[in-house]
Amino acid sequence: MAAYPLSARTSSMPTLSSPAPTASRDAGMSLVNLAARQRMLSQRMVLQTVLAARGSDLHLKAARSSLTLFTDSQARLVDTPRHLDANSGEIIRKAYRGPQGVGATIDAFAQQVGTALDLAERQSPRVEDALARLVETTDGVLEALNYATTAFDQVSKAQSETLMKELAGIVASIQTVAREAKVVSFNAQVMAARAGQHGREFAVVANVLSGITNEIDGLSLQAVSLAGRNRSAA
Repeated sequence: MAAYPLSARTSSMPTLSSPAPTASRDAGMSLVNLAARQRMLSQRMVLQTVLAARGSDLHLKAARSSLTLFTDSQARLVDTPRHLDANSGEIIRKAYRGPQGVGATIDAFAQQVGTALDLAERQSPRVEDALARLVETTDGVLEALNYATTAFDQVSKAQSETLMKELAGIVASIQTVAREAKVVSFNAQVMAARAGQHGREFAVVANVLSGITNEIDGLSLQAVSLAGRNRSAA
């Protein structure tokens, strides 16, 4: 591996220190997107750590910020099984802690970044070896993070399919009620016609009911169309 000399601190180094996403943004981020962002953060941390080892205080601070974000996000992802249904939770648990789980690989990577940053801050000559080991783990941690992202994607698709089935069932029930209401409205209109002058007010109510059932039909068709588009997109 090429050497990373601890040269004098300089402002001419490339900057990889843009503000990291905040916790409030994380709260609204889907689990799939959060898992996918970990891949970007892992590579960002490697680059920031290399630059920090060259003597950049700016990148040292940025790398520590990225590491904090990475570890906090990872803790949230690993904790998700207890917030999911049994099947979905088991998929995520196996992805991280099962026989083929990648949790240990990701945790070890975060620890390596922290160690390298501590050595860079102290300007220790041992930072070169730490950087070499860190760079060697890059491909492995990317594969691990990809594996975890795939698991979250699998869970997301399963949840979407379940939601669409439930929506389809609700729409079917609404359509059944609408058909029954139409029958009631038609019978009411017939009875109102037979009642003549005395059935006028009853006829008004029957007509209003008929209009409501037509609106229900329209909304049901829109819901069916939306469910179909979501299923196709998935």
